[in-house]
Amino acid sequence: MRLATLIPEVVTVTTLVREPATRAPAAAPAARLRKRAAGRFRGTPGRLVLATAALVVLGLATGVAGAVGVRQRADLVDGAVARSGELTVAAQRLYRALSDADATAASAFLTGGVEPVALRERYQADIADAAAALSIVSGGGAGDARGANAVARIAAQLPVYTGLVETARVYNRQGVPVGGAYLREASGVMRERLLPAAQELYDAVSAELDEARDDAGAFPWFAVALGVLTIAALVVVQRYLTRRTNRVFNVGLVLATVAAVAVVLWLGVSALVTAGRLEASHDRGSEEVARLADARIAALQARADESLTLVARGNGQVFEDDYDKMMDRLAGDNRDGGLLVAGDADATTRDALAAALNEARRWDQEHQNVRKLDNDGQYAQAVEASVATEKASTATIANQLDERLAGAIEHNSDVFRQEVRGAAGSLGGADIGIGLLAALLVIGAAAGIQRRLAEYR
Repeated sequence: MRLATLIPEVVTVTTLVREPATRAPAAAPAARLRKRAAGRFRGTPGRLVLATAALVVLGLATGVAGAVGVRQRADLVDGAVARSGELTVAAQRLYRALSDADATAASAFLTGGVEPVALRERYQADIADAAAALSIVSGGGAGDARGANAVARIAAQLPVYTGLVETARVYNRQGVPVGGAYLREASGVMRERLLPAAQELYDAVSAELDEARDDAGAFPWFAVALGVLTIAALVVVQRYLTRRTNRVFNVGLVLATVAAVAVVLWLGVSALVTAGRLEASHDRGSEEVARLADARIAALQARADESLTLVARGNGQVFEDDYDKMMDRLAGDNRDGGLLVAGDADATTRDALAAALNEARRWDQEHQNVRKLDNDGQYAQAVEASVATEKASTATIANQLDERLAGAIEHNSDVFRQEVRGAAGSLGGADIGIGLLAALLVIGAAAGIQRRLAEYR
């Protein structure tokens, strides 16, 4: 009786043991984290924490972008622009030295026998100057592959030219007519190989200078855009706090806003000033130098053509035609302009160009006299009128013209250097200043919001 009564109870217990109750599944860890995060950032305190993080990130990004951009532009001004400017000057110096060597060698040949010491020394100085300028350009990395190729061609052909000149000189001292043929061949090497390569080299380094100047003067759009976005975010946060707290000003956020505005203004103003100074270095510096150098080289080539016409002794019409082309380029068809037109040059350059134009006119007049003497069979008198140094001659006038242009080139080179230094000065310390302002921005924003957060604890 008792056993029969207990059997159902045992069966019931056994059933309960074998069939445990079903448990609810545990919440996924990721879901719990999302729920906890949503709770943490729910309401005004959570929004203020998010605002703090956003403002800190924007402030740091603005500071880094601004400081790095300023540093990069300053390096371009100090390095690329200044370096390219020096290479451009060296390339001009090389071209001028080669042209003057050609003109001086021809003038020295006209004297016959032993050439004057002054002309010999001038020729040697030109060759040495050309070699030094070539070394500067090649050592500084002359432009692109085109510049490097031009340097190699000049280095290969310069010994050929000097060798031909020395051969012509030896024959001329011995009174052998074949010396004139060697001199004309040397001049052909100069005009067909050396000077074109020097022009190509100058074009390459000039293009490099223009590219460096454009990069250094570029406006920092990205950094300024970040700064403007930061200012907008600060304004939005302050308006939100005003609505929530009924307090018009938050000292920390106002300070951060002032710092952000200062960053944007500093970036914009320094970039505009830098671009303006670099543009001035081009317009009143390197561009004027290039034009004056072209005028100087045209005058030197005209001088060489005049001498080679006499060296050819009646067979130099091709050189006379080249003289006319160079004089037209230098002073215009009517000897009233050409490369010697003042244009927008400053007062110093205008005065130098006006004096140079007068010298060019005098030279052309004297040149007509030289040609008349030569055509009339008075060769010795024509040579004297061309190379004499103790009285007015085309040589002395050409030298005076060259000195005028050399002085103007030096003046405009100084203008270039001054403007580049001014561009560098406008960026001086800007990276440090912008970094400090960005730090002030971040600290002000964090401190300002932190005070409001403290009111909810």
